[in-house]
Amino acid sequence: MPELPEVETTRRGIAPHVIGRRVTAVTLRRADLRWPIPPEISELLPGQRIDAVERRAKYLLLHTAVGSALLHLGMSGMLRVLPPDAPLGKHDHVDIALERRAGEGPRVLRFTDPRRFGCLLWQPPGETHELLARLGPEPLTDAFDGDRLWQLSRGRSAAVKLFLMDNAIVVGVGNIYASEALFAAGIDPRRPAGSVSRARYARLASEVKRILAWAIERGGTTLRDFLNPDGAPGYFFRELMVYGRVGEPCKTCGTAIRQVVLGQRSTFWCPRCQR
Repeated sequence: MPELPEVETTRRGIAPHVIGRRVTAVTLRRADLRWPIPPEISELLPGQRIDAVERRAKYLLLHTAVGSALLHLGMSGMLRVLPPDAPLGKHDHVDIALERRAGEGPRVLRFTDPRRFGCLLWQPPGETHELLARLGPEPLTDAFDGDRLWQLSRGRSAAVKLFLMDNAIVVGVGNIYASEALFAAGIDPRRPAGSVSRARYARLASEVKRILAWAIERGGTTLRDFLNPDGAPGYFFRELMVYGRVGEPCKTCGTAIRQVVLGQRSTFWCPRCQR
């Protein structure tokens, strides 16, 4: 599943091509993805100018004066900016046609979703969609820090990795980046969240910020079908220290990386470097 860096990479990739352009038409090749596509997408979005492209957690919002299209890439979804006559694939479910811009021809923002776990929904102006209403702070903002983690973890017996991946605590720290941040902070992912000290949470928050920022800079992590908007894979996967490396030597101490399932997700850690 594309994680926060992949979604942010997508936002940065499409923004220069869509901001300021008017939507001329919307083509829906099916009526639903994970959920039914609301009628506002076809009825209100055409004719509107896209004023901004925002990321909230792993969602993207295309803001217009009459509301916002809310997208999630699901397990293997992809957004690309293409010429309108670009060949169609069987999983190209949505085209948002954009007006011609000086110096270039018309374009379409094409939403491809092979597994249909993504979504295309609508957020009226001045409202917050229910999917976004209970989300915690963004990890790269000042609202997220070690003190928040420490305070919210008191009395919690759940594994610290599951705590870190709770979107009510902080958004967008998915499976890969949680494993990597916990390794960088030297924390065993199985430890009860309430047993981690304030000082160690301060380091963990710092590592979350550093690793996510670095992953965004490197273009995200390639996961199966995910590609960047220009069709190029991300490159952060080459920097992974523990994720997906079970049985391989730790790059720091040489101990074999271990794997366990926490919350139905594979978790990787070094038993010597993480306590």
